[in-house]
Amino acid sequence: MSGAQRRSRWSYYRLSPDWARTLVAEAGVRAGDTVVDLGAGAGALTGPLVDAGARVIAIEKHPARAQALRRRFGERAVVVEGDIRDLHLPPRPFRVVANPPFHLARTVVARLLGARLLVGADLVLRRDTAANLAGRTAGRRYVVELGRSVPRAAFRPAPSVDAAVLRIRRR
Repeated sequence: MSGAQRRSRWSYYRLSPDWARTLVAEAGVRAGDTVVDLGAGAGALTGPLVDAGARVIAIEKHPARAQALRRRFGERAVVVEGDIRDLHLPPRPFRVVANPPFHLARTVVARLLGARLLVGADLVLRRDTAANLAGRTAGRRYVVELGRSVPRAAFRPAPSVDAAVLRIRRR
């Protein structure tokens, strides 16, 4: 396995269905909300978001996973194959509920804090990263806080560290 393949596999941790449903419920997603799932993977969060009646935009870099998402969700979700670092955010108010690759956490958070139309975000990140980012000044637009802890056992494969939800809310 090459270094790129190893890194890609290392950073992909799929949430269990129970945890995914819990996190979507706690995010307060309502029917009709536009919600972006960054690093959608196999659709662990995409499914509960669709079930909640959200208009889901699932971003997935890996072609095979993106194709599997298209087959699974059909017209119930828009699947965009692309790198979340090159993300074009929706031109209307939107939310983010995502379990992005851990190594992209700071990039994702910085991009979201600069978004004019972001309503809120619930991001599953490494616990230490989420704790470090929580409480930082996010300008006049957003409040950034540490949410619930997510144990390693909530993922497959299990990462070597626990995770937590970083919550970003409009003031």
